[in-house]
Amino acid sequence: MEEIRIGDRVEIHLDAKFGNREGWYAGTVVRIEPYSRHRSFYWVELDDEAQAALGTGMKLISVFNPKNIRKH
Repeated sequence: MEEIRIGDRVEIHLDAKFGNREGWYAGTVVRIEPYSRHRSFYWVELDDEAQAALGTGMKLISVFNPKNIRKH
């Protein structure tokens, strides 16, 4: 996985547990919290378009699984 840093533009993947909202959404990494030597929580502020598409009022989301985040 390419290193992701604060300020990077990324896309996050929401899986089937989000129902018809499953898919990739754009945002910006605003915080990284190390969890272990090899994994971190990536806090992503979702773009306005992503927030509107999700319709949940969710602005900030944390991503733990590296397969669910990619540079945009």
